[in-house]
Amino acid sequence: MRTKRLLSYAATFHCHKIPPIIKQSLQSVKKSSIQSDPPLIPKGPSILATNLIKSYFDEGLIEEARTLFDEMPARDVVSWTVMIAGYTSFNCHNQAWTVFVEMVRNEVNPNAFTLSSVLKACKGMKSLSNAALVHGMAIKEGLEGSIYVENSLMDVYATCCISMDNARLVFNDMKWKNDVSWTTLITGYAHSGNGYGGLGVFKEMLLEGVEMNPYSFSIAVRACASTGWVSFGKLIHAAVIKHGFGSNLPVMNSILDMYCRFDCLSDANQCFDEMTEKDLITWNTIIAGYEKSGSSECLNMFSKMKSEGFSPNCFTFTSIIAACATLAALSCGQQVHAGIVRRGLDGNLALANALIDMYAKCGNISDSQKIFSEMSGRDLVTWTSMMIGYGAHGHGKEAIELFDEMVKSGVRPDRIVFMAVLTACSHAGLVDEGLKYFKSMNDYNVNPNKEIYGCVVDLLGRAGRVKEAYELIKSMPFKPDESVWGPLLGACKEHRLPNLGKLAALRVLDLKPNMMGTYIILSNIYAAEGKWEEFAKFRKIMRGMGSKKEVGMSWIEVRDKVCGFIANDKMGSHTQYVYGVLEMLIRHMNETAYEPDIDCLIRDLEGET
Repeated sequence: MRTKRLLSYAATFHCHKIPPIIKQSLQSVKKSSIQSDPPLIPKGPSILATNLIKSYFDEGLIEEARTLFDEMPARDVVSWTVMIAGYTSFNCHNQAWTVFVEMVRNEVNPNAFTLSSVLKACKGMKSLSNAALVHGMAIKEGLEGSIYVENSLMDVYATCCISMDNARLVFNDMKWKNDVSWTTLITGYAHSGNGYGGLGVFKEMLLEGVEMNPYSFSIAVRACASTGWVSFGKLIHAAVIKHGFGSNLPVMNSILDMYCRFDCLSDANQCFDEMTEKDLITWNTIIAGYEKSGSSECLNMFSKMKSEGFSPNCFTFTSIIAACATLAALSCGQQVHAGIVRRGLDGNLALANALIDMYAKCGNISDSQKIFSEMSGRDLVTWTSMMIGYGAHGHGKEAIELFDEMVKSGVRPDRIVFMAVLTACSHAGLVDEGLKYFKSMNDYNVNPNKEIYGCVVDLLGRAGRVKEAYELIKSMPFKPDESVWGPLLGACKEHRLPNLGKLAALRVLDLKPNMMGTYIILSNIYAAEGKWEEFAKFRKIMRGMGSKKEVGMSWIEVRDKVCGFIANDKMGSHTQYVYGVLEMLIRHMNETAYEPDIDCLIRDLEGET
């Protein structure tokens, strides 16, 4: 009789169909009550209801699962565990914890799977206190030796604790460990930002001969990528091949990403070419790697990806738009924008933000403004990107108006926003307005850091208020670094204030600067005063540093191809035409008796540094 009621009751749940497997089981039980000699022993109503609850969760019918659970006249530990695990699988962690508390109040003893499931809920809630309560219950019930409970305890302690000490204690006390135990500990170290700790556990795992799985390698690769340890990354790559995971796509995607993060693009390209299977993640990874290096190869990879039948997604377009912005490839960026609209992705917030930045960097601020005005929703990045664009184009007043509009819309500015508006004011000569926003930072609970002070020093220095900038530096609540002294040093050079420039130079020297540009400015100040011994001294220091000033590079689009140019470039088929035009310009300059204002810049000799 109860079977009939369960069958009829389950069938009326908001007209949702019962999963076929469960329906067949229930019908077989219904028939068995009539047959005198059933071929199979039927399952009890509690088991059937529990299976039905699980099926509802599998189908995403959370409310139906809860309703059936509440109607069950008798619930055993399996029923409670299925309910807790179901809620946890849908990230309903608070509900899972509530069910667990109700279970304890009903004096139902949990098993290892119950505690494992509820510990996942504690992790989701980031509740260390609840996890400690469950840990105590595990000890009380004699379940602390269960591999499922101990792995879950490690996971929750690694997530909720400040350090990995508690997770490591659980790991060390385990009588026996499986590959999940090791991988969980490595993951904890990696997610906590301690990549070296994760690699140490990985080395232990290899030395003890633990059976490796693809996820163990993937998380170890991720930990290695965070450390920048190139040589160890190559050892992991070799171990991947040795253990037969060289054709595992997720693992090889991780290896590829690692090489891209190391900026080892030759190794990344070799890894990419040797991969027997590729998916969209593979292409996105190599494209993003080339984009971060500023290489135009990013665009070539994008073309190859499409030619091989892969359809780009939002992540692909984000990298390509950033590459177009870096290369100032407006025509290419416009084509990418058209592809985004054609695929119906123009409503994506991240892509719209990237397009604003791209058009601004390509010199087309009007299109940036158009995209911004047509956006239905904006976040902090949107407002910041538009402000930076205005500042780069000298539209200081527009940047100020945008800042005020952003605040009125309820978006609170952060340090990056203030840097954007201060830089815009600096480039537009709006000194008083910039100082007003600098003083207003406290109103938004934003404390200025060294970079902010550097922006204000630059703001005052560009306007010729160099001594005022120096007074600001002296009043800073922390010791200034190169980001602060550098703008002052540049302002002293620009406005010909050698005495203050020397003072700033001494402060920079005390910091033992690593920026080549700082030494160039210092040497030029001494050269402008005719102090050639000091000039030669700094040039010798620069040569001894063993590093060169980053070479400036320019790009131009010609017939959908991006051509790059650097000083003294003699390579490439296009250079003969470039030098031909340059000779023509030089002749024209000589004919018009043009006298360039070389000042002390002729002494930069950057090619020698």
